[in-house]
Amino acid sequence: MGWARSQPCALALAAALAVCAFYYLGGGGETFSSATRRLRATRAAAPPATPPGPARRERTAAGGEAGRALHLLMMFTKVERSPALRGKGQAALRSLLRHGRLRRGDGLHLHLVTDSASRDVGDELLRDAMRGAAFRYQVIIHDVSELTEKLFPIVEAMQKHFSAGSGTYYSDSIFFLSVAMHRIMPKEITQIIQVDLDLKYKANIRDLFEEFDNFQEGAVIGIAREMQPVYRHTFWQYRRENPQTRVGEPPPDGLPGFNSGVLLLNLEAMRRSKLYNQLLEPGMVQKLTEKYHFKGHLGDQDFFTMVGMEHPELFHVLDCTWNCQLCTWWKDHGYSDVFDQYFRCDGEVKIYHGNCNTPIPED
Repeated sequence: MGWARSQPCALALAAALAVCAFYYLGGGGETFSSATRRLRATRAAAPPATPPGPARRERTAAGGEAGRALHLLMMFTKVERSPALRGKGQAALRSLLRHGRLRRGDGLHLHLVTDSASRDVGDELLRDAMRGAAFRYQVIIHDVSELTEKLFPIVEAMQKHFSAGSGTYYSDSIFFLSVAMHRIMPKEITQIIQVDLDLKYKANIRDLFEEFDNFQEGAVIGIAREMQPVYRHTFWQYRRENPQTRVGEPPPDGLPGFNSGVLLLNLEAMRRSKLYNQLLEPGMVQKLTEKYHFKGHLGDQDFFTMVGMEHPELFHVLDCTWNCQLCTWWKDHGYSDVFDQYFRCDGEVKIYHGNCNTPIPED
């Protein structure tokens, strides 16, 4: 994944696509990366709405609610090489739009992290998927190489603990975007949801944003439990040394770890939290990995899981119905006797997650 800094031709292509597909809003006062462009498309038949602002509720002059800016981020890289990934993105966007019902004054801000080769594919998918949108929305393009340049100094030290292989690779930094999102995004963005592409939405995305209102004091991230015994395996040495531990045990009483397919990031709380920012420091990461004998390969998910064992108060645990994972890989790799204790999810599923290329049920 050796991304290079965007070339002028790539920027020219992005600008041309913007003119063709959307209304360009301009960049005055923006604090996004230099390769980021903010774009807007509003359905002609949509009712008038308050211009988008920070992700918080405000009162109108008449005393009514002005609406909410709903920021949603997806990784959209190397899609031009993978028809399967392109199909997943298309299915995710279509299901998101099919079930999306925003309130008057709300605006969906769709952030795409992409590379120059995938940008035209993303533009085509967006124009197709968003054609029938019944609400105001905005598309913000982030260049992956620009974000990686900003992330690397922050997450370099933790990559060796949570990345595949033994080295620390510059390009791997993007898999830790959620960990340091609060230091990358403009301060006027106070909340954002990051989602994988291999999802299928069965409920209104606005309802997921309402989960931010359920965060307890001190919580900075909303995330669902891992639904396989991944971390029962990863923490094997710590579990052997601490036979009474809850670490790696199945729910409801155990700590099975987290799955980062759906992430609610309270950026404002992340910026304020002294504890969370201390945990990003190389010395703290080293201390925890040594305590738990931890070596993972799943990027941000591993970091959140390890931190959650030590400081569960930093996390709002989402119900499994918001990230119903379908992968059963570990059932056939040594854990069939306990697998069902992790895999169970009661309730009406709101988001299916087809991780490890698992087919998602048809409607």
